[in-house]
Amino acid sequence: MTTTPKTYDVRTHGCQMNVHDSERLAGLLESAGYVALAAIPAADRPDTPDVVVFNTCAVRENASNKLYGNLGQLRPAKLANPDLQIAVGGCLAQHDRDTIVARAPWVDVVFGTHNIGSLPALLDRARHNKRAEVEILESLETFPSTLPTRRDSAYAAWLSISVGCNNTCTFCIVPSLRGKEQDRRPGDILAEASALVAEGVLEITLLGQNVNTYGVEFGDRLAFGKLLRACGHLKGLERVRFTSPHPAAFTTDVIEAMAETPNVMPSLHMPLQSGSDRVLRAMRRSYRSERFLAIIDEVRTHLPDAAITTDLIVGFPGETEDDFQRTLDVVAAARFASAFTFQYSIRPGTPAATMPDQVPKAIVQERFDRLIVLQEEISWVGNRAWEGREVEVLVSPGEGRKDAETLRMSGRARDNRLVHFALPNGIPGSERPRPGDLVTVAVTYGAPHHLVADSALVAGGRYAVRRTSGGDAWEARQGKAVANAGSSASPSITLGMPSLGAPPAAPLPPACR
Repeated sequence: MTTTPKTYDVRTHGCQMNVHDSERLAGLLESAGYVALAAIPAADRPDTPDVVVFNTCAVRENASNKLYGNLGQLRPAKLANPDLQIAVGGCLAQHDRDTIVARAPWVDVVFGTHNIGSLPALLDRARHNKRAEVEILESLETFPSTLPTRRDSAYAAWLSISVGCNNTCTFCIVPSLRGKEQDRRPGDILAEASALVAEGVLEITLLGQNVNTYGVEFGDRLAFGKLLRACGHLKGLERVRFTSPHPAAFTTDVIEAMAETPNVMPSLHMPLQSGSDRVLRAMRRSYRSERFLAIIDEVRTHLPDAAITTDLIVGFPGETEDDFQRTLDVVAAARFASAFTFQYSIRPGTPAATMPDQVPKAIVQERFDRLIVLQEEISWVGNRAWEGREVEVLVSPGEGRKDAETLRMSGRARDNRLVHFALPNGIPGSERPRPGDLVTVAVTYGAPHHLVADSALVAGGRYAVRRTSGGDAWEARQGKAVANAGSSASPSITLGMPSLGAPPAAPLPPACR
């Protein structure tokens, strides 16, 4: 007799850290016998999974409203099916530990950032005891990379090198929720990277709240540059990225490691936050605009084609028009490829929340709009500069929302720019590049937010495909999915060492830098 498997759905909000944590939550649930709701054939798929997990973010002001709104939408389903279990984890759970069940008593489990490995046991306990189980730890007991992981993709992976943050930025609540920085040993990181490459992964993104302070725990301030160079010796690893560094700790040895290690990509996310030294001081950001621009200049000296992106906060308490103009000046000088721009929002529990001179919303919005106009102009000019040049694109599914109607495919260039490229007329299906393959094309148009490469449609235009182990891994995963369709078997995962993995299709806004 075939039993129907219990299903789960993990819903993620926030930064890359949360996305990777959600891969671990999925791995834990599948180890416990659950099956992803999306893996069930549509004809057999229930309307509601047996377990819904919210992996929350606490960085933005609307995070709480979003969570309780989503929980409210699930209440009718819970009333109709009391066996449905709802779990809330992540940063907002760590922060609101005492209020989630009070505000939403139909929630079954609340767990924090330090004990995601407890989820299956907490679900079992809540089911047995017929009551909500809340478990929040104040510090990390086990580095999360030792947990089972169900990765999202076959050819690219997140790889955590550290967790936590030692900074005290006045606008950020993340350090109090994820704790002090804890670093993995280099050997463990490289062992995981080697295992990923053996499974077909071509691209790895090293993750840390502040990656360039890696090594603080074991007393080696040059550890991050050494780690980048060590990644260069891993045969089969074609692309290495990292996010995000902190300008105050960014050193020449890291820039040199980027320039001298061929598989480290020429892309850099360097959070500015504000161009005003007065505001940076109030934020407790231990660098100033002159130092920031000097880092940008040094990076471009070593890596002329590097795409540099940033984070910007508009309307920090006490920000004047002069302060904001200084931000515009630094943005104009830095020429960022793109920027994640945020309107300051109060986060209870942070020093900035009680600062005087909170900027009125209307003023913040007007400044925000001006900043967006400037950055979009800069981004467009930067993308137009790529017209006529060749780019190597790592093909990925889901990057181009209009690919079907434009008859293009999409992926990321080495500098992480999004590229939509055309296929040669009449190309057989068997010769189409697969997600995970590499395609070399020439840029025909630089749009404000992406590049278009239709060189394959031009006589003698550049178009070359290199089939890779990443494409092989993607193809094998599709075959496995078809074979498992309609069965109760969950997709295979690796215990302890994560299996195949990938960053999401589009860049995510960083949470705390």
